[in-house]
Amino acid sequence: AGQGPGDVFGSAGLGDLFDAFFGGGGPFGGTRGPSGPPRGQDIEVVADVSFEHAVFGATVPITVRTALRCEDCSGTGAGEGTKPVTCSDCGGRGQVQRVRQSLLGQMVTSSACPRCNGLGQVIVTPCTTCGGDGRTIAEKTYQVDVPAGVDTGSTLRLTGRGAVGPRGGSTGDLYVHVRVAPHERFRREGDDLVTDLPVGFAQAALGTKFTIATLDGDEEIVVPPGTQPGREFVLRQRGVPRLQGRGRGDLRVKVRLDVPTKLSDGEADLLRQYAAARGEELHQETGLFARIKSAFQ
Repeated sequence: AGQGPGDVFGSAGLGDLFDAFFGGGGPFGGTRGPSGPPRGQDIEVVADVSFEHAVFGATVPITVRTALRCEDCSGTGAGEGTKPVTCSDCGGRGQVQRVRQSLLGQMVTSSACPRCNGLGQVIVTPCTTCGGDGRTIAEKTYQVDVPAGVDTGSTLRLTGRGAVGPRGGSTGDLYVHVRVAPHERFRREGDDLVTDLPVGFAQAALGTKFTIATLDGDEEIVVPPGTQPGREFVLRQRGVPRLQGRGRGDLRVKVRLDVPTKLSDGEADLLRQYAAARGEELHQETGLFARIKSAFQ
């Protein structure tokens, strides 16, 4: 395939070639206009969010210390009763030109005007509140919508909620990095919630029912006879809403065998009888040494 008119100079094209030789103004010495006030900085903040708010979503207040528009000069930077004036060095263009000779002839280069910093205007009488910057530093509180399903490491971008640029410049963005507080009963694995269910030996062997608290309310779980430690019972759609899709994860309830650390004499006798009936051997410490050891526990 042949090259079009803009390809004969490679990927740069005619416009970029004129930029290089004539400072961005084309072959007839024109110049770009003023660059305008710079954009304000982006702000990053960490937001501590409760476990429940991360699961179901919430609106939370976020307070940041940032650059705000100066109210006394409306962000212009000019003192009371005055306004910015056209820069005499660049005539309001924001750029100055320099001419030099080269092997190719006379070359014109443009750069930002050092007097007005490329803005095209200067402050003769600065605002006494902001010193001519057009901004003041203060705290501001935003109400941030935390979507359901966020997790630690999620980042929310709030466009135009960052720092205001100097001299009326545009506003940067606010980036909120989410940090989710742990829960006393539930832990998160992806979009699933996991919790432990302590079950006694007799309950696991004979079967029973439990009423457990979930983030959506109480739910009943039937533990069948012969349930083994580590078995999972799954409650569908009781987990975390999916950020990038529909529906929710599941709540997985894991059986944990609850072995008593202390037994009464009667309870110990019953367990020995059970072990004998099952043919299970018990190798226990007896005699004086066992009694001394027990006394120090």
